[in-house]
Amino acid sequence: MTLKAALLSAALCMALTGCMVGPKYQRPSVPPPPAAYKEMPPPNPPNGTWKQAQPANAQSAQLKGNWWELYGDPQLNDLEAKIAVSNQTLKAATEEYFAAREQVRVARSNYFPNLGLGASITRTHASQNQPNARNTSNLHYNTFTLQGQASWEPDLWGAIRRNVEAAHANAQASAADLANVALSLHAELATDYFEMRGLDSQKQLLDNTVKADADYLRLTQIRFKGGVASDVDVAQAETELETVKAQAIDVQVARAQFEHAIATLIGQSASTFSLPPAPLRLKLPTIPAGVPSELLERRPDIAAAERQADAANAQIGIAIAAYYPNVQLGGAGGFESANPGTWIQGPSALWSLGASAMETLFDAGRRHALTAQARDLYEAQAASYRQTVLQGFQEVEDNLAALRILDTEAQTQAAAVAAARRSLQVSTNRYKGGVTNYLEVLTAQTAQLTNERTQNDLTTRQFAASVQLIKALGGGWNRSQLP
Repeated sequence: MTLKAALLSAALCMALTGCMVGPKYQRPSVPPPPAAYKEMPPPNPPNGTWKQAQPANAQSAQLKGNWWELYGDPQLNDLEAKIAVSNQTLKAATEEYFAAREQVRVARSNYFPNLGLGASITRTHASQNQPNARNTSNLHYNTFTLQGQASWEPDLWGAIRRNVEAAHANAQASAADLANVALSLHAELATDYFEMRGLDSQKQLLDNTVKADADYLRLTQIRFKGGVASDVDVAQAETELETVKAQAIDVQVARAQFEHAIATLIGQSASTFSLPPAPLRLKLPTIPAGVPSELLERRPDIAAAERQADAANAQIGIAIAAYYPNVQLGGAGGFESANPGTWIQGPSALWSLGASAMETLFDAGRRHALTAQARDLYEAQAASYRQTVLQGFQEVEDNLAALRILDTEAQTQAAAVAAARRSLQVSTNRYKGGVTNYLEVLTAQTAQLTNERTQNDLTTRQFAASVQLIKALGGGWNRSQLP
């Protein structure tokens, strides 16, 4: 009756949430988000090449999972699809999540008793000189044993439940880390792709400039033969031509490196992978930034940090549970006989039931130190969560500012390119008319090429910033996707 009462009390205590010691988890507080992003561009910038999606547009108000499809580049879409299949970094993160998920099952197994079953057969020869040997008729005998055992530690103080809570939170954090790895890889691939295409645009510009400079060289040579130009004009035209040729060759170094990086990201050998040149001629997409209050739910790294805070909080309860008695329930039963014929019979049955409780009275402050350590680790993780939130807002604001400023700069740079082209045309006409020397033409050529290369570079930077903004916004991920 005493054992039954103990078991009933244990089951009742497990059913009561008050028996789970330790603080109840609450998400760490963060500064309230603003109503709108500070660096948000105006809704319709004059002559701008990029703008934010407006909330009224329901179709574009949220990023989707395959966010790279916003750019409308089939080749980019094909490359991005290969990351989920072949990228080894993503596979490693996936296996780490699977391992964390299995740890939840390991923790949950402690809810149930451990059961064991064993059988043994022994042949014994007793000593003839033992004290009771004269009363023993047979010093040789057999023992046949079939016995099962059960042991159970009831979760009276919630240590097991806290372990499950910690494992569950860690598994969710691992799932968020997996989503963050996937987001980072997709963003890195898109950035490398646009950088490579930007270099293709630079190469095309330089090749076209080489052709134009070759025409200018022929012009100076004709004028030199006609006696209306000096040898200096020819030398200056040759210098400009060879300089631009060298620049066109130099561009291919960085282009090759981006191509190799893309190969690695999609799980292919850089030695067997190549992409044909294609200048960057895409249009910047409309990117929905949403409102700042949504960011906490849309970034996987923020979700991972918050889940790790939950796991750290559960460790406090585990440490506190060590202050309470450790209760063990156990039992054994089976059959034992000296004869195989009577092995599995009623008279051969045996059984035992028992319970124990152990309380640590002195541990030199070990439990106190472990509890304080668990609290400190929770506070550290809570601070890390808040820092991740702040970092997230910073990244969004950084890239919003970059896109807004680059858009304005691109408009100004377009005007500079147009002016440089007009200047070169005027200088060319003046040179052909004999009004000026070739140095004026050379100066105008250099100015035009410099401004056109800057314009191409601005376009590449705008695409890279748009990718980073999408990454900063979570890439269409949502906290509801946590398992």
